[in-house]
Amino acid sequence: MSMLAEKSRARPATVGALIGVGLGPGDPELVTVKAARLIGQAKIVAYFGKPGRPSHARMIAERYLARGCEEMPLLYPVTTEIPFDSPDYVSALAGFYEESAQRLGAVLSQGRDVALLCEGDPLLYGSFMHMFTRLDGRFRVEICAGVAGMSGCFAAARQPMTWGDDVLTVLPATLDEDALTERLKTTDAAVVMKLGGNFPKLRRAMARAGVLSRAIYVERGTMTGERIMRLAEKPDGAAPYFSMALVPGRGRRP
Repeated sequence: MSMLAEKSRARPATVGALIGVGLGPGDPELVTVKAARLIGQAKIVAYFGKPGRPSHARMIAERYLARGCEEMPLLYPVTTEIPFDSPDYVSALAGFYEESAQRLGAVLSQGRDVALLCEGDPLLYGSFMHMFTRLDGRFRVEICAGVAGMSGCFAAARQPMTWGDDVLTVLPATLDEDALTERLKTTDAAVVMKLGGNFPKLRRAMARAGVLSRAIYVERGTMTGERIMRLAEKPDGAAPYFSMALVPGRGRRP
Protein backbone atom coordinates (compact mmCIF):
# COMPACT_ATOMS: atom_id res chain seq x y z
CA MET A 1 0.00 0.00 0.00
CA SER A 2 1.36 3.46 -0.88
CA MET A 3 2.18 6.05 1.78
CA LEU A 4 -0.65 8.25 0.47
CA ALA A 5 -3.16 5.40 0.83
CA GLU A 6 -1.86 4.60 4.32
CA LYS A 7 -2.21 8.27 5.28
CA SER A 8 -5.83 8.39 4.11
CA ARG A 9 -6.79 5.12 5.85
CA ALA A 10 -5.07 6.08 9.12
CA ARG A 11 -7.72 8.60 10.17
CA PRO A 12 -9.39 7.90 13.54
CA ALA A 13 -12.42 5.62 13.31
CA THR A 14 -14.39 8.10 15.42
CA VAL A 15 -14.73 10.50 12.50
CA GLY A 16 -16.90 9.96 9.47
CA ALA A 17 -15.71 9.14 5.97
CA LEU A 18 -16.15 11.34 2.93
CA ILE A 19 -16.91 9.01 0.03
CA GLY A 20 -16.47 10.46 -3.44
CA VAL A 21 -18.79 8.45 -5.68
CA GLY A 22 -18.20 8.62 -9.44
CA LEU A 23 -21.48 8.49 -11.36
CA GLY A 24 -20.25 8.09 -14.92
CA PRO A 25 -21.06 10.20 -18.00
CA GLY A 26 -24.80 10.67 -17.50
CA ASP A 27 -26.70 7.49 -18.31
CA PRO A 28 -27.86 6.08 -14.93
CA GLU A 29 -27.19 2.56 -16.26
CA LEU A 30 -23.50 3.47 -16.55
CA VAL A 31 -23.25 3.90 -12.77
CA THR A 32 -20.99 1.11 -11.51
CA VAL A 33 -22.25 -1.68 -9.26
CA LYS A 34 -20.03 -0.35 -6.45
CA ALA A 35 -21.31 3.20 -6.84
CA ALA A 36 -24.93 2.02 -6.77
CA ARG A 37 -24.24 0.10 -3.57
CA LEU A 38 -22.53 3.03 -1.87
CA ILE A 39 -25.33 5.43 -2.83
CA GLY A 40 -27.97 2.99 -1.62
CA GLN A 41 -26.22 2.57 1.74
CA ALA A 42 -25.61 6.30 2.29
CA LYS A 43 -27.57 8.02 5.01
CA ILE A 44 -26.24 11.43 3.96
CA VAL A 45 -25.80 12.30 0.28
CA ALA A 46 -24.15 15.54 -0.86
CA TYR A 47 -24.02 16.87 -4.40
CA PHE A 48 -23.05 19.99 -6.31
CA GLY A 49 -25.58 22.01 -8.26
CA LYS A 50 -26.71 25.40 -9.47
CA PRO A 51 -29.39 27.45 -7.67
CA GLY A 52 -32.78 27.15 -9.32
CA ARG A 53 -31.90 24.05 -11.33
CA PRO A 54 -32.00 20.33 -10.49
CA SER A 55 -28.60 18.90 -9.69
CA HIS A 56 -27.45 16.77 -12.61
CA ALA A 57 -25.50 14.51 -10.27
CA ARG A 58 -28.61 13.91 -8.17
CA MET A 59 -30.68 13.13 -11.27
CA ILE A 60 -28.20 10.44 -12.32
CA ALA A 61 -28.20 8.90 -8.83
CA GLU A 62 -31.90 9.33 -8.05
CA ARG A 63 -32.93 5.70 -8.64
CA TYR A 64 -30.23 4.50 -6.25
CA LEU A 65 -30.94 6.85 -3.31
CA ALA A 66 -32.17 5.23 -0.10
CA ARG A 67 -35.62 6.30 0.98
CA GLY A 68 -35.37 8.95 3.68
CA CYS A 69 -31.68 9.70 3.22
CA GLU A 70 -30.53 13.17 4.23
CA GLU A 71 -29.55 15.35 1.29
CA MET A 72 -26.94 18.13 1.33
CA PRO A 73 -26.98 20.33 -1.80
CA LEU A 74 -23.80 22.35 -2.39
CA LEU A 75 -24.87 25.17 -4.70
CA TYR A 76 -22.33 27.10 -6.73
CA PRO A 77 -22.54 30.91 -6.30
CA VAL A 78 -21.55 31.37 -9.96
CA THR A 79 -20.96 29.11 -12.95
CA THR A 80 -20.74 30.60 -16.45
CA GLU A 81 -22.09 34.08 -15.72
CA ILE A 82 -18.62 35.62 -15.54
CA PRO A 83 -15.28 34.52 -17.10
CA PHE A 84 -13.68 31.65 -15.21
CA ASP A 85 -10.32 33.45 -15.01
CA SER A 86 -11.65 36.73 -13.65
CA PRO A 87 -10.70 37.68 -10.06
CA ASP A 88 -14.38 37.76 -9.05
CA TYR A 89 -14.92 34.20 -10.30
CA VAL A 90 -11.80 32.87 -8.63
CA SER A 91 -12.69 34.56 -5.34
CA ALA A 92 -16.31 33.39 -5.39
CA LEU A 93 -15.39 29.77 -6.11
CA ALA A 94 -12.58 29.68 -3.56
CA GLY A 95 -14.95 30.92 -0.88
CA PHE A 96 -17.62 28.45 -1.95
CA TYR A 97 -15.27 25.46 -1.82
CA GLU A 98 -14.00 26.51 1.60
CA GLU A 99 -17.54 26.90 2.95
CA SER A 100 -18.59 23.56 1.44
CA ALA A 101 -15.59 21.83 3.03
CA GLN A 102 -16.54 23.33 6.38
CA ARG A 103 -20.12 22.10 6.04
CA LEU A 104 -18.97 18.60 5.18
CA GLY A 105 -16.34 18.68 7.91
CA ALA A 106 -18.94 19.57 10.54
CA VAL A 107 -20.92 16.44 9.64
CA LEU A 108 -17.84 14.21 9.41
CA SER A 109 -16.72 15.43 12.84
CA GLN A 110 -19.89 13.91 14.27
CA GLY A 111 -18.76 10.49 13.08
CA ARG A 112 -21.25 10.42 10.20
CA ASP A 113 -20.28 9.32 6.68
CA VAL A 114 -21.16 11.46 3.65
CA ALA A 115 -21.40 10.20 0.06
CA LEU A 116 -20.49 13.06 -2.28
CA LEU A 117 -21.87 12.46 -5.77
CA CYS A 118 -19.51 13.23 -8.64
CA GLU A 119 -20.37 13.31 -12.33
CA GLY A 120 -17.91 11.30 -14.41
CA ASP A 121 -14.86 10.34 -12.38
CA PRO A 122 -14.16 12.16 -9.08
CA LEU A 123 -10.52 12.87 -9.93
CA LEU A 124 -10.90 14.15 -13.50
CA TYR A 125 -11.79 17.86 -13.67
CA GLY A 126 -14.22 17.37 -10.78
CA SER A 127 -15.27 19.63 -7.90
CA PHE A 128 -14.73 16.66 -5.57
CA MET A 129 -11.00 17.33 -5.78
CA HIS A 130 -11.47 20.66 -4.00
CA MET A 131 -13.08 18.83 -1.10
CA PHE A 132 -10.45 16.09 -1.19
CA THR A 133 -7.54 18.53 -0.84
CA ARG A 134 -9.23 20.36 2.04
CA LEU A 135 -10.46 17.36 4.05
CA ASP A 136 -8.12 14.45 3.38
CA GLY A 137 -5.70 15.54 6.10
CA ARG A 138 -8.41 15.52 8.77
CA PHE A 139 -10.91 12.82 7.81
CA ARG A 140 -11.09 9.46 6.10
CA VAL A 141 -11.62 9.93 2.39
CA GLU A 142 -12.61 7.09 0.09
CA ILE A 143 -12.97 7.29 -3.68
CA CYS A 144 -15.16 5.19 -5.96
CA ALA A 145 -13.91 5.56 -9.52
CA GLY A 146 -16.48 6.37 -12.21
CA VAL A 147 -16.69 5.96 -15.95
CA ALA A 148 -15.15 9.16 -17.32
CA GLY A 149 -17.38 11.41 -19.39
CA MET A 150 -15.00 11.11 -22.33
CA SER A 151 -15.42 7.32 -22.36
CA GLY A 152 -19.17 7.74 -22.61
CA CYS A 153 -18.69 10.12 -25.55
CA PHE A 154 -16.31 7.71 -27.30
CA ALA A 155 -18.96 5.01 -27.14
CA ALA A 156 -21.85 7.31 -28.07
CA ALA A 157 -19.96 8.54 -31.13
CA ARG A 158 -18.78 5.01 -32.03
CA GLN A 159 -15.25 6.37 -32.37
CA PRO A 160 -12.16 4.20 -31.79
CA MET A 161 -9.89 6.84 -30.26
CA THR A 162 -6.40 5.40 -29.90
CA TRP A 163 -4.63 2.83 -32.05
CA GLY A 164 -1.24 1.23 -31.47
CA ASP A 165 1.15 3.91 -30.19
CA ASP A 166 -1.29 6.84 -30.45
CA VAL A 167 -0.87 9.49 -27.77
CA LEU A 168 -4.14 10.86 -26.35
CA THR A 169 -4.18 14.44 -25.07
CA VAL A 170 -6.98 15.87 -22.92
CA LEU A 171 -7.37 19.63 -23.34
CA PRO A 172 -9.56 22.29 -21.73
CA ALA A 173 -10.94 24.63 -24.39
CA THR A 174 -10.22 27.49 -22.00
CA LEU A 175 -6.60 27.54 -23.25
CA ASP A 176 -5.77 30.36 -25.62
CA GLU A 177 -6.01 29.73 -29.35
CA ASP A 178 -2.29 29.43 -29.96
CA ALA A 179 -1.87 26.91 -27.13
CA LEU A 180 -4.81 24.84 -28.39
CA THR A 181 -3.41 24.89 -31.92
CA GLU A 182 0.04 23.75 -30.84
CA ARG A 183 -1.29 20.94 -28.62
CA LEU A 184 -3.60 19.69 -31.34
CA LYS A 185 -0.75 19.72 -33.87
CA THR A 186 1.54 17.62 -31.68
CA THR A 187 -0.80 14.87 -30.51
CA ASP A 188 -2.28 11.85 -32.27
CA ALA A 189 -5.73 11.95 -30.65
CA ALA A 190 -7.45 14.55 -28.50
CA VAL A 191 -10.39 15.14 -26.22
CA VAL A 192 -11.37 18.76 -25.67
CA MET A 193 -13.53 19.61 -22.69
CA LYS A 194 -15.07 22.79 -21.26
CA LEU A 195 -16.28 24.03 -24.62
CA GLY A 196 -18.92 26.59 -23.61
CA GLY A 197 -18.30 29.97 -25.20
CA ASN A 198 -14.86 28.76 -26.32
CA PHE A 199 -16.31 26.87 -29.29
CA PRO A 200 -15.51 29.40 -32.06
CA LYS A 201 -11.93 29.65 -30.78
CA LEU A 202 -11.61 25.86 -30.73
CA ARG A 203 -12.88 25.55 -34.30
CA ARG A 204 -10.25 28.06 -35.47
CA ALA A 205 -7.52 26.21 -33.57
CA MET A 206 -8.58 22.89 -35.09
CA ALA A 207 -8.53 24.37 -38.58
CA ARG A 208 -5.04 25.79 -38.01
CA ALA A 209 -3.86 22.43 -36.63
CA GLY A 210 -5.27 20.52 -39.60
CA VAL A 211 -7.59 18.29 -37.56
CA LEU A 212 -10.98 19.93 -38.16
CA SER A 213 -11.99 17.45 -40.88
CA ARG A 214 -11.84 14.48 -38.48
CA ALA A 215 -13.11 16.18 -35.32
CA ILE A 216 -16.41 15.02 -33.80
CA TYR A 217 -18.75 17.12 -31.66
CA VAL A 218 -20.68 15.29 -28.92
CA GLU A 219 -23.37 17.04 -26.90
CA ARG A 220 -24.96 15.37 -23.87
CA GLY A 221 -23.25 12.06 -24.63
CA THR A 222 -25.18 9.03 -23.21
CA MET A 223 -27.95 11.37 -21.98
CA THR A 224 -31.41 12.32 -23.17
CA GLY A 225 -31.04 14.86 -25.99
CA GLU A 226 -27.73 13.45 -27.21
CA ARG A 227 -26.37 15.10 -30.39
CA ILE A 228 -23.39 13.90 -32.40
CA MET A 229 -22.03 15.50 -35.58
CA ARG A 230 -18.93 16.49 -37.46
CA LEU A 231 -17.54 19.44 -35.55
CA ALA A 232 -17.09 21.38 -38.79
CA GLU A 233 -20.86 21.15 -39.36
CA LYS A 234 -21.83 22.66 -36.01
CA PRO A 235 -22.71 26.37 -36.26
CA ASP A 236 -20.46 28.73 -34.33
CA GLY A 237 -21.68 29.81 -30.94
CA ALA A 238 -21.64 28.55 -27.40
CA ALA A 239 -21.76 24.84 -26.66
CA PRO A 240 -23.58 23.58 -23.55
CA TYR A 241 -21.74 22.42 -20.43
CA PHE A 242 -22.19 18.75 -21.30
CA SER A 243 -20.38 18.82 -24.62
CA MET A 244 -17.04 17.58 -25.84
CA ALA A 245 -14.89 17.52 -28.97
CA LEU A 246 -13.11 14.35 -30.08
CA VAL A 247 -10.21 13.97 -32.50
CA PRO A 248 -9.72 10.24 -33.14
CA GLY A 249 -6.20 8.92 -33.61
CA ARG A 250 -4.99 7.30 -36.81
CA GLY A 251 -2.10 5.14 -35.59
CA ARG A 252 -1.26 1.49 -36.23
CA ARG A 253 -4.44 -0.40 -37.09
CA PRO A 254 -4.93 -4.15 -37.62
